[in-house]
Amino acid sequence: MLVLVNPNAGKGKYRQELGEVLKTFCEGGWSPTVCFTRKPGDAPGLVAEAAPDYDMVVCLGGDGTLSETAAGMMLSGAPCPIGYIPLGTANDVAKTLGLSVHPLESAQRIIAGKPLPFDLGQFGTDRYFSYIAAFGAFTEVSYATPQEAKQALGHLAYMLEAMRRLTQLTSYHAVVEHDGGVLEGDFLFGAVTNSTSVGGLMQLDPQLVDLSDGKLEILLVHTPQDLLDLSDIIGSIMRMDFSGPNVDFLHSAGVRFRFDRPVAWTRDGEDGGTHQEADIRVRHPGVEIMV
Repeated sequence: MLVLVNPNAGKGKYRQELGEVLKTFCEGGWSPTVCFTRKPGDAPGLVAEAAPDYDMVVCLGGDGTLSETAAGMMLSGAPCPIGYIPLGTANDVAKTLGLSVHPLESAQRIIAGKPLPFDLGQFGTDRYFSYIAAFGAFTEVSYATPQEAKQALGHLAYMLEAMRRLTQLTSYHAVVEHDGGVLEGDFLFGAVTNSTSVGGLMQLDPQLVDLSDGKLEILLVHTPQDLLDLSDIIGSIMRMDFSGPNVDFLHSAGVRFRFDRPVAWTRDGEDGGTHQEADIRVRHPGVEIMV
């Protein structure tokens, strides 16, 4: 077993838990090798090189660490199951999968669990995401929030950054091509997801989301024309009722966005770059995550 640790996640929580986690793995019959990431972007290369030599890769970190681990697994050509011990702030994937946020309990569940097929999203030709690629309102919050604030304040840091950006909301004109047709309009927010928890701020009905069906979910929020529209949008999202005119909810194996200007994206809570066109496809089968 390769145990990959992001030392910056969760206020350095691994320091108190890693010893007992490794002891649990050893008692469960595994031979763990520990590797630490040194900077963002380390994990894909480490996992891609190491995966063929291991029976399982376990990552300790946030959703971004899991995303990088999954990307490395796709690049490895020799995928093995992934164990995830969530130490992050939002932990959207952990909420979706019902994983424990207590490291020792997570380790025990990994040993006793079974692999669940989990589709990934492919952004362009060589970038992947495990649960969300998004643009628009609040999508910059997760990676614009300083790491020091995340570690000190946890989820409150995200909320404070979101409140600061309320006066900076922007409309984006886009043509959206998906399996069922084409949409064109002005959008406040757009997300392509494979998750029931989005950014720690929004929940989707688990009955609407299948993590391994070869489809991604697309959520588009139209730009409100007045306060009545804005109230309808907030109500629709809170009720998870997407039948109204201001919110579109779609299932598609692929989607292409064409904007009238470059637009900033986020992938799994990290900076996803600026793109005037974005081509997103599902990778099915993707990876296997122990649950």
